[in-house]
Amino acid sequence: MSQTAEAGAPAGAATPSDRRRSPVAVGMAAASVALVIVGFAASVGAFPESWNLGLADPIDRTRRWLINNQTSHWLYSVLLNPVTDLADAGIRRLEAILRWFPWYVYPIFCGLGLWRVRGRVAGALGFCGVVLIGMVELWQQGFATLALMGVAVFLSLLAGIPLGITAWRNDRFASVLRPTLDAMQTMPGFVYLIPFVLLFGIGRVPALIATVIFALPPVVRLTDVGLRNVPHPMVEASEMFGATEPQTLRLVQIPAARPAILAGVNQTTMLAMSMVVIAAFIGSGGLGQDVLRAMRDIDVGEASEAGIAIVIMAIILDRFSRGVATLGERGRGHGTIASRAADLQAIRWLAVAAALVAVVGGLVGHNEFPEWLHWHFSPYVNDITAWARDNLYDIGSSGIGTGPLSDFITLYMVTPLRELLSSQIPWPAMIGLGVLAGLMARGVTLGLGIGIAMFGIGWLGMWELSMDTLAQTVVAVVATLATGVPLGIWASHSDRFQKLADPVLDFLQTIPSFVLLVPVITLFHVGRIPGIIASVVYALPSAVHYTDLGLRRVPAEVHEAATSFGATRGQRLRRVELPLAAPELMVAVNQVILLVLAMVVIAGLVGGGGLGLETVNALRRSDAVGRGFEAGIAIVLLAGILDRLTRGVADRLRPPPAV
Repeated sequence: MSQTAEAGAPAGAATPSDRRRSPVAVGMAAASVALVIVGFAASVGAFPESWNLGLADPIDRTRRWLINNQTSHWLYSVLLNPVTDLADAGIRRLEAILRWFPWYVYPIFCGLGLWRVRGRVAGALGFCGVVLIGMVELWQQGFATLALMGVAVFLSLLAGIPLGITAWRNDRFASVLRPTLDAMQTMPGFVYLIPFVLLFGIGRVPALIATVIFALPPVVRLTDVGLRNVPHPMVEASEMFGATEPQTLRLVQIPAARPAILAGVNQTTMLAMSMVVIAAFIGSGGLGQDVLRAMRDIDVGEASEAGIAIVIMAIILDRFSRGVATLGERGRGHGTIASRAADLQAIRWLAVAAALVAVVGGLVGHNEFPEWLHWHFSPYVNDITAWARDNLYDIGSSGIGTGPLSDFITLYMVTPLRELLSSQIPWPAMIGLGVLAGLMARGVTLGLGIGIAMFGIGWLGMWELSMDTLAQTVVAVVATLATGVPLGIWASHSDRFQKLADPVLDFLQTIPSFVLLVPVITLFHVGRIPGIIASVVYALPSAVHYTDLGLRRVPAEVHEAATSFGATRGQRLRRVELPLAAPELMVAVNQVILLVLAMVVIAGLVGGGGLGLETVNALRRSDAVGRGFEAGIAIVLLAGILDRLTRGVADRLRPPPAV
C-alpha cells in the first residue's frame, strides 16, 4: 500500500517516508530539539532588543524626505503626481455621474434587477434597502463609497482578467504568479494601507491603489481556473471550423469560462467593498468615515446607521453579481442557450429602461433624496445601548453578564496565553517548536521557512507584540472552531437546519469586517475582548461551511458500510466521517485563522493591542509610519507561517491520488 501511495504522489513531491529518511530533515529536527532544550535551560525569555534591525528609523527618514520633496522631486512631478491626479479625476467623475441621476432611479433599478436575477423577495428587499440608505441621510456618502469602489473594481478587472489569461497560457508565469497571489490573500487588508500612505499620504488615491491590489487575486485565479476547465472538445471543434486562436479564445473559451470569471468578479467586488470601508481610516471618505467617526465618539446609533447602510450596499452588490453569474442556470430551461439568451435580453431591456428613466429624471431634476422621507433610528439604538450597558454588564450583581465574561476571557485565557508565548517560553524554544511543526507538516522547506520567518519577527523588534496577537488569534480560533464545527456537523446531517443557517451565514460573510466592531463595543466596550468576539463572528461562516462541505463529501457507500457493521451515529461520525473529512476540516482551520488574524488586526481600532494597535498608530500619526511598517511586515510573516502550516497539515491528511 505504501508503494502505491508513493507511486501516486505528484512528481517532485516528497512522501512521508522520504522526509523521514532525509538527512537534512533529521539534522533540522535535531537542531530544533536542541533549540527547545537550550531555550528552556537558559531561560533567555523574550527576543533580545539589541538584535533589532532598526528598520523604523530609515523608513521614518524616507517618509520625511518624501514629504519635503513632494513638490519638487521628479519622482512626484513625473510619476506619482500624474497617477494621483488621474486616479482622483476618475473617482470624482464617476461620483459626479452617480449624483446626476435622480434618486428614484437607484431603488427602481436595484429592485427590478434583483427581481430578475434573484427573485421577487430579493427585489423587494433591494428596493427597500436603497430607500433606507436615503432615509438615514447617507445618500451622498453612499455615492462616495460606490464611486471609489467602482473605479477600484474596474481597475482590478482591467488588470486581473488579462493576468488570468496569461497565467492560463503560460505555466511558468503561473508558477511565479500563484505564490504572489497567495501572499496577497494572506495579508490582512489593513496592512495594505501602510506602504501607500508612505508614498501618497492620506486621501482617496492611496485608498484606491490599496483596494485594487487587495481585490485583485480572486479574479486572476478564477479566470485562470475557468479557462483551464473549458472542455477540450469545444476547443477542437472551434479549430476544426477554422477559427484562429484569438477567435477561439474570444468566442468559445471565455464564454465557456464565464461562470468562473463572473464568480471572480463577485469576490473582487466584495473584497473591494470591504477594503473601501477600511480605507476610510486614511481619509477616503464615504460610509466608512461615518462609522469611524461614530466609533471615536462612541455614538453607537450613528455607527449603526452607517454600518447598516454598508451592509445593504454589500448585500445588494453580492446578490446582484451572484445572480448575473448564475443566469440561465435556474428554473425551467436550466442552463440552455435559449434561457441564457432570454436572461441577457431581459437585462438589456432593463438597462435601456433604466437609462431612459435616468436621462429624463436627470433633465428634470430630483437628484437629492427628498427631505420628507428622512428618518433616523439612531436615537432608538442609543437608548437600547444605554439599557444594555446598564443592565447586561453584570445582571443583578450575579456575576453573569458581558463584564464578567470579558474579565474571564481576559484573566484566564488571553493574558496567561500571552505571557506564556511572549516570556515564559524562551524565544529559541518557540522557534524550535515552529521549525519542528513545519518539518512534521510538510518537510524541510517549510520548517526552514518558519524558522527564518520567526527570526525575522524578532529582528524587527516585534516579538512580544506578535506573541500578543498570536495569543488573541489562538483564543478566537479555538472559540470559532468550538462553535462552528458542531454547527457544521448539524448542518451536514440536517437539510432543514442548513437551509435556515445559510441566509444567516451568508449575511455574516457579506458584512465588511470593519462594521462588526460596532455592535460588539456596545456590549464589551473597548479592549482586546471586542476584537476577539468580532473575530469569532466574522470567521464563523467559514468554519460552518467547510465542515458541512467536508462531511457531505463522504461517499454514501461509506455511511452504509459503517451502519452495516453496527456503528451508531456517534461512532460513525467520530471514526468514519470526521477522519475522511479531515482535509476539508483543516482547510476550515486555515480560513478561520486567516480571517481571525485579519479581524484581530482591525481590532486595534478599539484598543485590541498587539500588532494591530501599531498599524493603527502608523495610520494615525505620521511619526509612527516606520514602526507601523515593521508591524505590517510582522503581520505578513505571522500570517504566512500560520497559512503554510495549516495547508501543510491539510495536504498530509489528504488521501493520495488513485493510480
